[in-house]
Amino acid sequence: MYARNPDGEKTIISLHRFADHPMTHLKDWRRGDCCGIKFETITDGYYCAKCKFFTHKTCSNPPSKMFPHLCSNARYREYMYLSYIDTRKYITKCDVCKGKMTGDIQNYKCYKCGLGVHLECAKYPPPEIIDVPRDHDHQLKLEMVESCFTCAACGKDGDGYPYKCHECDLTFHVNCEKYPAEVIHPFHPLHPLKLFKGEPPDYSGGTCRYCEEKLSNYKFFYHCSTCNFSLDQNCALNPPPQYLDDPNTHDHKLTLLPRLVSFTCNICGLSGDRSPYVCLQCNFMAHNTCQGFPWVIKTNRHDHCVSRTSLLGVVNSVCGVCRKKMDWSCGGYYCKRCPESTYHTKCATRYDVSDKREMKNVPEKDEDVKPFKVIDENTIKHFLHEEHNLRLDKSGIFIEERGSCKACAYPINHDSFYNCMSCDFILHESCAKMPTRKPYVLGSGTFSLKQVEGSCSRCMACGIYYNGFSYTQYESNIDVRCASISEPFVHQSHPHPLFYTAPKGVCSACNKEEYFVLKCVEDNCGYILDFKCALLPYEVKHKVDDHFLSLSYGENARGKYQCDICEKETDPKTWFYTCKDCKVNLHTDCVLGEFRALEIGRELTTFRHGVTSMAVHNNTMPQPLCNQCKSLCIFPIILKVTQDRMPDKNYPKYYCSSKCFDLKYLWTTYYLRTVFIE
Repeated sequence: MYARNPDGEKTIISLHRFADHPMTHLKDWRRGDCCGIKFETITDGYYCAKCKFFTHKTCSNPPSKMFPHLCSNARYREYMYLSYIDTRKYITKCDVCKGKMTGDIQNYKCYKCGLGVHLECAKYPPPEIIDVPRDHDHQLKLEMVESCFTCAACGKDGDGYPYKCHECDLTFHVNCEKYPAEVIHPFHPLHPLKLFKGEPPDYSGGTCRYCEEKLSNYKFFYHCSTCNFSLDQNCALNPPPQYLDDPNTHDHKLTLLPRLVSFTCNICGLSGDRSPYVCLQCNFMAHNTCQGFPWVIKTNRHDHCVSRTSLLGVVNSVCGVCRKKMDWSCGGYYCKRCPESTYHTKCATRYDVSDKREMKNVPEKDEDVKPFKVIDENTIKHFLHEEHNLRLDKSGIFIEERGSCKACAYPINHDSFYNCMSCDFILHESCAKMPTRKPYVLGSGTFSLKQVEGSCSRCMACGIYYNGFSYTQYESNIDVRCASISEPFVHQSHPHPLFYTAPKGVCSACNKEEYFVLKCVEDNCGYILDFKCALLPYEVKHKVDDHFLSLSYGENARGKYQCDICEKETDPKTWFYTCKDCKVNLHTDCVLGEFRALEIGRELTTFRHGVTSMAVHNNTMPQPLCNQCKSLCIFPIILKVTQDRMPDKNYPKYYCSSKCFDLKYLWTTYYLRTVFIE
């Protein structure tokens, strides 16, 4: 495994699970997948965008020799070489600290005797001798032989490698003694900070004076009761630098001011209340975490690169991510081509907005993302259908037998479309214009437009299965309808534009909580739409009515409504389809079905392993029974299975929803045995 540093040179990385993935140099404060520790300041590291793996630079090449132990397969005490293990296969405890060894961080194990330790415990083992322990009057020595014992400090039984007082014949847990009873800290030189266990005192405020982390998140913290000064375990034992001399942060040397003080950070423009770095001659103050931000980055909210500046100077500007007003006198990111596009420093460098790769010395090129070549005014050649030309039809005439769009699988209705002059290939005009590559608000990289081959994908934005065109980035897939959403997003149901500012929210249309949502940023509005509801067609055609059905955005009615398809009660406050001429009210899912984005009649050979299926119109009489729920299939599009590995070979089998299909094939003992175990 290798990574490239900012100078382009290769650096060997030893902690990545997948040796064929390249990694890029990255400065970040995120939790390391190497040791499981989240630094409170930005640290050097390496990042794999393909599998979202981040390792600290200090963890990338750890030493192979750890600490001595007595191997059960060896006659003598010796240094053992510990190798990387993936604890997704081994669930055990660290033999040093007795903490759980989880599969999301790196661990080491001796395969000779089974000794296992965290990377952090291997890198920073407990001291072999403690001269001044906090719970005892004599010197303690770390035993190199495993034993069962009762800790003289906490009174609990333990096993493993204890500290022992040979004068008193007492033993102690490593975690009970490895932290000093008091420390002299550069942030608080007047008095020593004493070790505290349990809940912090009521008068303390309960947070670390430096990083504002909750003290209750740690088993131990350090506190001076005279000055009411507290530091969490990490800040007390690994103090940050008192001086910061980094030209990427400020032109002059910065000094840490470890006290409670209200300020506005000159780097990110956000307020702070403690321990800033200051430059007195410039009246400059910054959060202690605002370090190492790249100068030029690519975000998923803008087509161009954005650059960091120490002074925005743009009055009444709004952040392009959180949509909140920015302080023109502070720093941030802006586009040199589009000066009105501005971003808070921390918003632009959010993990879901940018990969934070430094682009300062990378020339920005205007990429050709046009999806077709223009033949004449009404004729094009699309890159996903190069064998024939497509001709534009703007007649707006509805023909029910026309078919559906090959990109989104939705019917054409009254829309303009491109029709192949030699075959049945057809595209909405809007789908045909989707670019070959584009940034997207739900991912930090660039998504590429492709045709789903052989099977189908599930859209990460709306959760619907589809098999038309797909925007993909590694394992992330988005259908073209969701990918067409851009900011600001305007919907007929609401007077204000909507934005993707942050994940999670309860949709105002269906009253369900979803992860990816669009929000109104107007004060006290609170209007939210998930991607599925935001893209419901304004009008649809269904066999239940001769007219087009229109989307209703809910009513404050007291009467009871009933869906004419499923004959169940509907909630008038949620969205539904209606025909005002015929007075019918229909659930949106009953009208569209869960397989609305699957192309009719196209075989799905690997929709699930061993299962061959296709989406079909539910237009037979009588309607088929669902093979799972045993109810009549009422949705307009259902799934037809023509082959599987089940003992029952009574084909075809029909499924009304993805839920029924998944229950049948993913949660049966037979299917799990034949598909996953084989």
